Amino acid sequence: QLRLVESGGGLVQPGGSLRLSCAASGLTLDYYAIGWFRQAPGKEREGVSCISSRRGDSTDYADSVKGRFTISRDNAKNTAYLQMNSLKPEDTAVYYCAADFRPGSSCSYTTQIEYNYWGQGTQVTVSS
Repeated sequence: QLRLVESGGGLVQPGGSLRLSCAASGLTLDYYAIGWFRQAPGKEREGVSCISSRRGDSTDYADSVKGRFTISRDNAKNTAYLQMNSLKPEDTAVYYCAADFRPGSSCSYTTQIEYNYWGQGTQVTVSS
C-alpha cells in the first residue's frame, strides 16, 4: 500500500514562495505518475500539475499556474515536490498530492479518477 504525506504548506504573502513535498512510503514511486491538486473553500478540487513516472520526462500544468509552479521528483528520496513562486491570493487552497500507477511517459492532472493514492493535504494560504 502506498502512503503519501504532504508537507510544506503555510501562510505566505502575495508574491512569496513555498515548496510543497509529497513523501511516499510503503511502495516505491518510480512507476507512479504524480499529480498535485488543490481545493479552495466552496470550490471543487482541481488539478494543478503532474509529472510522469520514472525520470519525470513529461510535466504538465494548469494555465492558472503555468510559469509560476514547477513540479519535480526525486525517486531516490521517494518524494515529489511542487515549487510555487509568485503566489497569489487565489492560490489559497488545500493542496493534495496523488499517485497514479503509470509506467509510461505521460501524465494527466485533469483525470483525478485515475489517481489511486492520495495524501491528506496541506493548507496553503496566500494573504497579506
